[in-house]
Amino acid sequence: MSFFELLENTPKIFGLIGIFLFICSITAFIFNFGFKFRIIGATIFSLLLSLSSWAFIQSYTEKVVIEDARYVPIVYDNGFDLIIAKAEEDFPKESIQPTLEELSENLRKGSRSGANVKIKIRKLEKISDGISKPVVIGEVQKNVKMN
Repeated sequence: MSFFELLENTPKIFGLIGIFLFICSITAFIFNFGFKFRIIGATIFSLLLSLSSWAFIQSYTEKVVIEDARYVPIVYDNGFDLIIAKAEEDFPKESIQPTLEELSENLRKGSRSGANVKIKIRKLEKISDGISKPVVIGEVQKNVKMN
């Protein structure tokens, strides 16, 4: 079983354990066993684990990978409407658009207060020794409002 299959099955597994422990705790109260309060704690904890693992699965999204896109580190992100990524000196022109598309697809919906986010890729152009200026080689705008 792979990690993602296990991740998808954990709410069911913990839920079934919780239901089993709930039945055991009812039985412990009926027959007045001494461990009845301990089993209630285990029941609540397993049901809480089931609920929290379900919530994690709902929030988990895999990274989108687009063909011909290159990795570019994000060097500036104001958290609202601007993201700037740095391209290397030998960054190919045919990878600019797929890289911008990959960066925009990996933004989460509903984040950044529903702003129109500008995503820019820039590289540093050397002017003289020790001096360089940033040159934007690609830019895209993405609306991240919830649909």
